[in-house]
Amino acid sequence: MVDHLVLFAVNDDASAEDVEDLLTSIRNLRGSIPNVVDLSVGEDFSGRAKGYTHGLFVRMRTTDDLRAYLDHPDHRAVVEKLEALTTGRLVVDYDHEP
Repeated sequence: MVDHLVLFAVNDDASAEDVEDLLTSIRNLRGSIPNVVDLSVGEDFSGRAKGYTHGLFVRMRTTDDLRAYLDHPDHRAVVEKLEALTTGRLVVDYDHEP
């Protein structure tokens, strides 16, 4: 299994509607991109995220599935929204046994 983790910080001036549109677009990736086993996204509530406001978790079976996910047009459209609405992202991808 391959896990794709993303932390991102929403701009202070982003509207609630724009943030909800971004989160909905991210959630929709689960149904629009093949081989996504699991996907969740949400706002940090712990206060321990060192300035990141949201986290994203995506699980796939293989690194080839990850590459296909990253290259998919729907994912690229989400990345454009992330670039417009966030100040930074931290991405970690790792392979592990189930």
